[in-house]
Amino acid sequence: MKTEHLLVITPGIRAYREYLLQSISRDFRVHLVLTEPPTWELAYTAGHTVVADLADVDGLVRVARAAAAERALDGVICWDETWIEQTAQVAAALGLPGGDRRCVERCRDKHRTRAALDAGRVPQPRSVLVSGREEALAVAGGIGYPVVLKPRALAGSFGVIRADSPTGLVEAVEFTGASGDSAPELPTHERNILVEEFAQGPEISVDCVVHRGTVTPVCLARKEVGFEPYFEETGHVVDPDDPLWADETLTDVVVRTHSALDFTDGVTHTEIRLTPNGPKVIEVNARIGGGMIPLLNLMGGGPDLALAAADVACGRPPRLQAATGHRQVAAIRFYYPPKDDTVIADVRFEKSGVPEQVVRCGPLAAAGEVKSPPPRGLMDGRVAYAIALAADADTCRAALDEAGRALRVDVA
Repeated sequence: MKTEHLLVITPGIRAYREYLLQSISRDFRVHLVLTEPPTWELAYTAGHTVVADLADVDGLVRVARAAAAERALDGVICWDETWIEQTAQVAAALGLPGGDRRCVERCRDKHRTRAALDAGRVPQPRSVLVSGREEALAVAGGIGYPVVLKPRALAGSFGVIRADSPTGLVEAVEFTGASGDSAPELPTHERNILVEEFAQGPEISVDCVVHRGTVTPVCLARKEVGFEPYFEETGHVVDPDDPLWADETLTDVVVRTHSALDFTDGVTHTEIRLTPNGPKVIEVNARIGGGMIPLLNLMGGGPDLALAAADVACGRPPRLQAATGHRQVAAIRFYYPPKDDTVIADVRFEKSGVPEQVVRCGPLAAAGEVKSPPPRGLMDGRVAYAIALAADADTCRAALDEAGRALRVDVA
């Protein structure tokens, strides 16, 4: 019997987030808030409310109170970066867990994140907030090239770019500054660009569940990045036996990061560079990870992050049991169109060319859509994905390479 009643604010894109709703709907009574009439979501919800504007906090609170009038709400959750602050405000208005808006803002605002981590002496790249080209040039000269530019309020690698010289930096400032135009619903600031030291080394992410101040790392993913000088995430590898699980320095940095941010309840997605001088924190998101990383963790036999996130949203200890049986490495690869402004007619994989290790693959673009590779298209430029399961990461990567050769993108 489903005893907890959970308000979910926006389902997200089906291909990337359906598995989250599917998991929590087995144990929770879900009331969904969304901006369009539901279709596929109906299979996982007990009720729903369509709203005109997710930025209208007062309207969201009214929706939450109406849902609670039918059956008391135990929690509210959101896995879309754009609306996590509003979700915290709704939780606060109803006296539910996760209602600390200031904590969410410290994660949402990259400059505030840097300030909090600096105060907590957490290792991270040097970072300076600037307002434009001349200030950025001066700061970059002091840090030393290459540097990384990123917008203060965006996510998903949008607007993030490496500059290797003053000439490249001028172009990077224009790219980063213009990125906010694509997300007018997000906060804007007069000083809106971070110029940061470039942290050399591979990048990982650690998804954690936090309950009453206890930080539990649950999923560790190795990130694959492409399309330099941009930082587009082209794939992830989740290995349950990754030697980094035994790295006490890394674990200490993750725990101290949450302490510095005063993050006591919820789920986080922390991105870290493994530099020659040790791990350095790149950013912290106050939500469950994207890129289907939690799905990889689940498919490989790890704990269900969706259920754990729902648990802490309702104020109860998270369930973190791993699946019984042999665990495997799980990996995902994202594929992109060959050129800008590709008008999609069809996306498919030739079954005969997909190896047995690829257990799931499919399109991320529909007929008539226009897709571009980075920099014009980033996450929104992807046309397909494939997921592989195997005994080791190299076998997964080889299988995903083979799946890429079996991908067919027909152009209209």
